[in-house]
Amino acid sequence: MEASLDIIVAEDNLVQRTYLARMIEHLGHKALVAEDGVEALELVQSTGAQILISDFDMPHMNGIELTRAVRGLDLDHYVHIIMLTGSGQSATSIEALDAGVDDFLTKGNDPARLKARIHVASRLIQHIEDQAKQHRILKEINDRIQKDLKAAADAQRQLLPEIHRDIGGVHIASAFVPSAMVSGDMFGCFALPQKMLGVYAVDVSGHGIHASLLSVAIGHMITPEFFCNAACGKDGKPDPAGLVANLNQRFSAADNDDYFTMFCAIINTVTGRMDFCQAGYPSPTYVDANGKTTFVGDGGFPVGMFSHFSYENDVFSFEEGASLVLCSDAAGEAENEQGVPFGSELLCALIAKNRLTVTDELPNIIVQELRKWRGNRALEDDLTVVALKRIKT
Repeated sequence: MEASLDIIVAEDNLVQRTYLARMIEHLGHKALVAEDGVEALELVQSTGAQILISDFDMPHMNGIELTRAVRGLDLDHYVHIIMLTGSGQSATSIEALDAGVDDFLTKGNDPARLKARIHVASRLIQHIEDQAKQHRILKEINDRIQKDLKAAADAQRQLLPEIHRDIGGVHIASAFVPSAMVSGDMFGCFALPQKMLGVYAVDVSGHGIHASLLSVAIGHMITPEFFCNAACGKDGKPDPAGLVANLNQRFSAADNDDYFTMFCAIINTVTGRMDFCQAGYPSPTYVDANGKTTFVGDGGFPVGMFSHFSYENDVFSFEEGASLVLCSDAAGEAENEQGVPFGSELLCALIAKNRLTVTDELPNIIVQELRKWRGNRALEDDLTVVALKRIKT
């Protein structure tokens, strides 16, 4: 059964107005009558009625003027407008359609035609209401998802250390900028036995929730104890490749396409010897005490693709007064408005230019320069910057 509707009837002729009102009420609806367009407009604004039947010729405000006025209102619902016309008013019909009229009804004693018009209007109104309800439901679901994502992002950021401290003879500072609410980056540093410092950075392939879940899993796994056990051989010698191989075995066994790049290093804070393993992560920039720059490492293979792949250790001398800066690939790949990437060479030059800057400030300087390069547009990938400086003793 069709729901009862409030229907406004705008008709200056008393007989025609009364006749239409009675037919509407006979069909089970409520008629709200108006003698002209001005009264009808007031009823539209005050009653919430969603159907308006209007005569074309009325004093003060005719049907087309009324239609334009209704379409100009800021209502929270749609008003279906049916125009009453006489025979031979095709030109009027064209003008009425242009003004926003939805349907037409020829004047005369034809209850069946009026019932059909109201039935069509009722179906359209119900369809609009159903769409609005679905929109509200989707909005509520989206709001919940965004709230959950924000909570997940807050939890994830608590796992990412806000590093501004000395470990042994190395000062460390970091900055992290997610491309979305959640991130696929993870990094950490640990004081190890025998005056060693452990550092790692991970960049999970892909973006969004899936990448963030994997990065969180890695962050939970690489505790100081795990790092020490996996990255130090039985003889106590540094073996960062052992840690990378351990992770590769774990994650390549999973039945999915997940993989990540990684840089893992153990630094002797007394001698400056740095044993490291690079697994596809961008080569860090090294700036010596005299300002000479070089890239550390030659690439390596990502973690989690193939279980049989082997990883190797490499050695680098980290001199006193020198700096080492790790940046995820978002830095070099950041494109300006012309589509030109920032690039590793420009990044290297920026780090060299600021080599005398306080280490705590260097990561944020890099972030700000990338934002300028991007024209203040958000980065398309997660950005991690970790700066280490070996303090002169």
